[in-house]
Amino acid sequence: MEKIKVGVLGATGSVGQRFIQLLENHPYFTVTHLAASEKSAGQTYGEVMKSRWKISSDIPAYAKDIIITLPNPEVTKGVQLVFSGLDASIAGEVETAYAEAGVMVLSNSKNHRMDPNVPILSAEVNANHLDVLQFQKTKGKIITNSNCTIMGVTISLKPLMDAFGLKSVMLFSMQAISGAGYPGVPTMDILGNVVPYIGGEEDKAEIEPQKCLGTVKDGVIQSADFKISAHCNRVPVFDGHTVCVSVSFDKKPKKEDILKVWADFQGEPQKLGLPFAPNPAILYREENDRPQPRLDLETGRGMTTVVGRLREDPILDWKWVVLSHNTIRGAAGAAILNAELLYKKGFFN
Repeated sequence: MEKIKVGVLGATGSVGQRFIQLLENHPYFTVTHLAASEKSAGQTYGEVMKSRWKISSDIPAYAKDIIITLPNPEVTKGVQLVFSGLDASIAGEVETAYAEAGVMVLSNSKNHRMDPNVPILSAEVNANHLDVLQFQKTKGKIITNSNCTIMGVTISLKPLMDAFGLKSVMLFSMQAISGAGYPGVPTMDILGNVVPYIGGEEDKAEIEPQKCLGTVKDGVIQSADFKISAHCNRVPVFDGHTVCVSVSFDKKPKKEDILKVWADFQGEPQKLGLPFAPNPAILYREENDRPQPRLDLETGRGMTTVVGRLREDPILDWKWVVLSHNTIRGAAGAAILNAELLYKKGFFN
């Protein structure tokens, strides 16, 4: 198939930069459209990003000469899909405008996540939620990522929920500063410190996993009925969200049963051999002190969910630690994997 022309909204931000990096030489997609704010519009991406590029690799050559526009579907020519890294303050209206113009929108923003016909898509977890797209009234469709904190959590829960059922989940997050965007948390607030509050984060962590792990009925996603309690904290780690998870099951499994279910887990991306699909989707580390962001973050090119420290919980049933790359698996990489799933399923034919 011919490559699909795609755009990146919010191309100068931290998530937008990650999209630019990861989409270089992609076998399915070619970036032809970049959009950002009035400060950047009318200039080339290379000019704007000379002092703003915050990723260790260089700005990809393909992006440097693209003229940045305002996020407006009327100036988008031939683009079938946009990846949105827009701030939530403008994302809802702009993404809807693109969808109404017939463009598929893959969003990292929170605005549409709880719309009943909009999937919070995690390609390994709930590919069947794509069934609700036909009930969106716009010509183009909107699909969102989950909050980056719970992306790895839901991946670790999905095969266990299918095998043993879930009653309740307790999670404690230790979230990297890159999750706050750039320039992010002030130095004097985070160095040598833990901030036990991230605005709106706990609400998202307690609601979105239930929708991700829910079922489709009569064209609507119905949330799963297990309970979640979340504590979300900002810690002085640059990249990588670490989450300590405790779970009670409908039927308590043995440790070896959990490990086997994780090891055997394959979602649609692995079965289809998608370019961004990690294999394995879930990697269990046997060491007592793993996973760690410094050592494990790049597993599977940042797309693998790394778990460890599985042990019995004296209050619930079992507990473990989840690590995921918040700007790759939790943001740009996950959206690209979702787009690859759409491509393989013929949504762009």
